[in-house]
Amino acid sequence: MLTAITLGFVLGLRHAADPDHVAAIAAIVARDAAAGARGRSARRAAGVGALWGAGHSAVILAVGGLLVALHVAVVPGWALAAEAAVAAILVALGVTNLRRMRSGVAPGAGTPAGAGGLHWRSLGIGMAHGLAGSAAVALLALATMPSPGAAFAYLVVFGIGTIAGMMALSFGLGVPAALASGRAGLARWLLGGSGCASIAVGLGLLVEVGRTLQAAS
Repeated sequence: MLTAITLGFVLGLRHAADPDHVAAIAAIVARDAAAGARGRSARRAAGVGALWGAGHSAVILAVGGLLVALHVAVVPGWALAAEAAVAAILVALGVTNLRRMRSGVAPGAGTPAGAGGLHWRSLGIGMAHGLAGSAAVALLALATMPSPGAAFAYLVVFGIGTIAGMMALSFGLGVPAALASGRAGLARWLLGGSGCASIAVGLGLLVEVGRTLQAAS
C-alpha cells in the first residue's frame, strides 16, 4: 500500500506537467491577467490550478475507479472522443486569447467579481481533461497495483498529487500574470504566447487522435 501511495503521488505531480495541462492553465491565467484587475496575483492563479486539479481528480477517481472495479483492461473508444474534446477546448481557449489580444487590453477593465466565472471555467476544463485521461490512469493502476484496494488508493493519491502539481504550476505561471496586471503591453504578450501555445497543443492532440484512429482501422 505504501508503494501505491508513493507511486501515485509522484506520478500525479508529473502528470500535472503534461503539455495539454500546462497549455490550458497558461491560457486561463493569461486571460485572467489581461482582464486588467490589479488584484490578480500568483496566489489567485494557484487557486485556479487547485480547482482545475480538483475537477480533473474527481473525474479520474469516479471513472477510473469504475474501470478498476470492473477490471476493464482495454481503453474504451470514448477515450479518443474525450481527447478530441480536450483538443477542441485548447484550440478554443487559444483563439479566445488571440481575439482578446487583437481587441486590445485596457488595464483596470476587469472586475474582481469575475472570479466566479473563472473558477467554474477552471473546474470544468479540469474535468474534461480528467475524462480524457481516466482510462489510461486506470489501466496503469490495474497493471501495477497488487489488488483493487491498492489500485483505488493509487487513484486517490494520484489525484492529490495532480492537485498539488497544478497548484505549484499555476502559481509559477501566476508570477508573470501578476506582473502583467495593469500593464497592457505585457498582458498582450502573455495572451498571444499562451494563445498560440494552446492552439498548437490542441492541434497536436487532434493529429494524435487521427493517427490512433487510422492505426485502429
